[in-house]
Amino acid sequence: MSMTPDAEALTGLGGALHRARLVDLEQPRFAGQPGLDQHGAGLQFTLHRRHEPGLAKRTSSSGLLISSDHAGTHIDALSHQAVDCQLHGQVAVTAEVQTPTGFTTHSAEEIPPLIGRGVLLDVAADGPLAPRQTITVADLEKAAAGLAIPAGATVLVRTGWGTLWDDPPRYLEAPGLNLPASQWVADHRPVAVGIDNARWDELDVVDPTVGYRSPGHALFLVQEGVYIIENLLLEELAQSGQREFAFVCLPLKLRGATGSPVRPVALLEGAAA
Repeated sequence: MSMTPDAEALTGLGGALHRARLVDLEQPRFAGQPGLDQHGAGLQFTLHRRHEPGLAKRTSSSGLLISSDHAGTHIDALSHQAVDCQLHGQVAVTAEVQTPTGFTTHSAEEIPPLIGRGVLLDVAADGPLAPRQTITVADLEKAAAGLAIPAGATVLVRTGWGTLWDDPPRYLEAPGLNLPASQWVADHRPVAVGIDNARWDELDVVDPTVGYRSPGHALFLVQEGVYIIENLLLEELAQSGQREFAFVCLPLKLRGATGSPVRPVALLEGAAA
């Protein structure tokens, strides 16, 4: 999917981006942060070079970073999911497509900069959701009341679980969307979706209509070609009261990778200090 910056979304800030309030939507990264076991290493950081007295007048330091491509706040590339060994666009998973060093198509370096409209659906606005609660179409419709969701927007869903980022066991029990709720979002034709949990979908539930878990992942990444951003921090955005904003998300050009760390931001109109 090709994505060009939504100029209208940006100029909709009154033509004065320097006066807009910037809200950081990335969770802090640290060893031991919440992560799914199936994504491997998570995140580790070790100092490789150190400042030590007596070495020289000027010293330098650097570190070794080891991370899953789905650790922390990240975006899923289209190669992240397949159904019947087919990626988005009916691309067959062959030895030429899936190699020992990554994917030759639909990988993270193909994800464009996401610059455009953002919409917040705050399903936790009336209070905390229960662990593993299923987010339904009715929940999304209530959160979207009075709100236009234009095609090509990035749709963010707040569960309220972002506040538990420093408590990994509890954080990983977050609510998630069932397949009808994901389809409701997909019907609005977003370029990307995002959520403040680790997996978008409801936890460990096999959808009876498709016969597998995480059906929203397959819907967005395989069927629709829509990117998924997970582990967002949406508390400050929700507290602002602005449900529409300019959204910027810049993935890394990681050749062959199935996802990328990101630092997404929201730009709020007329809210700068």
